[in-house]
Amino acid sequence: MLKQGYFRPETLDEAVELIDSHGVEAKVLAGGTDLIINLRDNMTSCKYVIDIKGIPEMQKIKYWEDSGLAIGGAVCINDIIESKVIEENYPILISAGKALGNYLLRNRATMMGNICNASPAGDMLAPALVLDGVIEAFSVEGFRYIPLKDFFLGVKKNELMVNELAVRILIPPAKGKGEYIRKSRIKGHDLAQIAVAGFIKDGGGLKLSLASVAPVPVLIDEFNKITREDLKDENLKGEIIDKVLSSINPIGDQRASREYRLAMAKYLTAEVLEALAKEV
Repeated sequence: MLKQGYFRPETLDEAVELIDSHGVEAKVLAGGTDLIINLRDNMTSCKYVIDIKGIPEMQKIKYWEDSGLAIGGAVCINDIIESKVIEENYPILISAGKALGNYLLRNRATMMGNICNASPAGDMLAPALVLDGVIEAFSVEGFRYIPLKDFFLGVKKNELMVNELAVRILIPPAKGKGEYIRKSRIKGHDLAQIAVAGFIKDGGGLKLSLASVAPVPVLIDEFNKITREDLKDENLKGEIIDKVLSSINPIGDQRASREYRLAMAKYLTAEVLEALAKEV
């Protein structure tokens, strides 16, 4: 059935025409680390698979000093980790990528897939949020740009329309310092029990994002004037941590209790703030 319903478009126009024609009966295949397993285990179903790995625009990492970074929807995590331009300008993405699964999984998994899967525990979500990421979506009606802060609607739910293809992740120039810390039960391929990402701009402005503490990743971006020097103030750090704790609502599940996640949110946020306070 899948062989008969398998398509490998070579252009964006061809891909969105297929998506538009088949609608909810089609699934997009990029890395496939979630889709293939879900199909195998009958957790999802479809009549058609549209493999977008053959589209050149979706295989590229591009960077411009004036407009920032673009990561194609089919770029795998290992390509991000090995990118010199990302290492020089967005090292927080490399830290998050190295935390995701294992080497073999990262050879298939994509950042776009991790984001569009919209798991509250996804490793790439919080770092992309503190970097002000935007999803570039394309359909037969044209392009649409969705800020990541508006993209996540619930567990495994996102803002993409049925006829849209997520083409690239766009991240503006990021002059500052980022930090990503996560806690999991075991090393290797295990979802985060909790994760905290932070980014502070060189001229001032702090953003924090937490994963596995709510149905969607939580972004806290109310500290527009805070500088790296300010983060050396223990009282201010306490106020920031209090704001974080009042903004999250974790559950207890098989990976961690609610109480553990609250305690670790406090601890990991303090660790991120301490790391951000240090000189680059």
